[in-house]
Amino acid sequence: MTQCPDGSMNQFRNLRLLISYDGTDFHGWQRQPDAPTVQDRLESAIERILGEKVQVYGSGRTDAGVHALNQVANFQTACRIPCENLLKALNNTLQPTVRIKDVSEVPLRFHARKDARSKTYRYRILQAPVASPFLNRFIWHYPFPLDVRRMAQAAKLLKGEHDFTSFAAADALVAQVLLPVQREKAETTMVRTIFASRILRRPRTCMLIYEVTGSGFLHHMVRNVVGTLVEIGRGKLGPIDITRILEARDRTLAGPTAPAQGLCLVKVNY
Repeated sequence: MTQCPDGSMNQFRNLRLLISYDGTDFHGWQRQPDAPTVQDRLESAIERILGEKVQVYGSGRTDAGVHALNQVANFQTACRIPCENLLKALNNTLQPTVRIKDVSEVPLRFHARKDARSKTYRYRILQAPVASPFLNRFIWHYPFPLDVRRMAQAAKLLKGEHDFTSFAAADALVAQVLLPVQREKAETTMVRTIFASRILRRPRTCMLIYEVTGSGFLHHMVRNVVGTLVEIGRGKLGPIDITRILEARDRTLAGPTAPAQGLCLVKVNY
C-alpha cells in the first residue's frame, strides 16, 4: 500500500481513461527522450496531481501528428481520488490539445492494449479548392480529381485476414529481419484481420473519408493503404491491384505514405 496526498493508505485501483487529442504537436503517443508525446504529458499530469509516478498504458501507439477522438488508456494508483475529481484535475492540468473525456474504475485485470478487440481509424481527404485554416491540421488537402468508385472497390478488397507486409513501414520490416524468432511466428507477424474497410463521400463538405476497423495495425499501415487508394483514384493503379500488392509482400509496390494529419483513431472496442 502507498500513502496518498490526503494522507490515506489505500490498495491499488485500476483507472480507465478515454482521451481525445490533437496530435499535431506531439511525436506520437509513446514516451520518447527529449520529444513531447501524449503518454509523457499524461504521466506528468497524473504525477503532479496524485504525487506518485504511474505508467499509463494506451490501447495503441499513434504516430507523430496522428490524432485520437477516443483513445483508451489505463493506469494503476493507490489513491482514492473520486473519478470525477480526477477528470476535472487532469483537464485543468493538461494542455488544451489533450482532453480527458472520461475516467472510470475498472477491474485490476483490465489492460487497454492487451484487452482491445479491434480499433477503428478514419482518414479524411479534403478535395475543396481551398482548405480552411480551421481544418488544415486534421485533413490531407488533395484538390485533384479522384475516381471514388474505383477507390471504394479497392477498399472492399482489404477486408479479411491478410499479410500486410506491403503496407508496413520500413522499420517494421527491418525489425522482422533482425529478430531471430521462429519462422512460423515470423510469417504471421504481419498478418492482420480487417473487419470493415470503406470509402465514404461527403459531397457537401468535399470530404472523402476512408474508414477501417481491424484487429490491429502495423506502423504506417493505414496511411500506406490511403496512399495506395489515392493512386487508384488517380488511375495509376487499378482496384484489383490491391490483391496483387497484398500477395507480393513488397512495400515498393504500394503507394506513398499519406500525411499523418489526416488520420484519427476514432474507436477502440473491447
